[in-house]
Amino acid sequence: MSGTLNKVMLIGHTGDEVKMHYFEGGGSIGRFPLATNETYTNRNTGERVSNTEWHNIVVRNKGAEICEKYLKKGDKVYIEGRIKTRKWQDDSGNDRYSTEIQCTDFTFLTPKNESGDGSMPQGNSSNSNNRNSGQQRQGNSQQPQQSQQPQQPIGEEDDDLPF
Repeated sequence: MSGTLNKVMLIGHTGDEVKMHYFEGGGSIGRFPLATNETYTNRNTGERVSNTEWHNIVVRNKGAEICEKYLKKGDKVYIEGRIKTRKWQDDSGNDRYSTEIQCTDFTFLTPKNESGDGSMPQGNSSNSNNRNSGQQRQGNSQQPQQSQQPQQPIGEEDDDLPF
């Protein structure tokens, strides 16, 4: 296999509000922590063990503005993106590394009546790197239509099939 893949899919709860940074050219970046939990039973002791992993999420441009407006601390969200490690220097001149999730798509999972201000849109939203830049796809309103005709039990159809 000659290709590689850098793709991350997370479902978790936000650990803080979205922190925004705006640039002179009009771009913006939003950052927030996301917690994912793993729970299992220890085979030796029989007790339940819960581990929380924290992820640094980075959203850009229109997606960042949407997250800032609608995401509140504790909200559940689906994040899709890629892993990126940044190298930087602290105040002492030491090299430091930060691993982040560069978000390419997200979906709010907390119902709007349970969110902080109650005005969260339904469905998916994506940032400016995606084809559907800044659009909000209505996920809950695209429910399959119920058939108006009563369904016949299997085996009682009128067809020409010999089996």
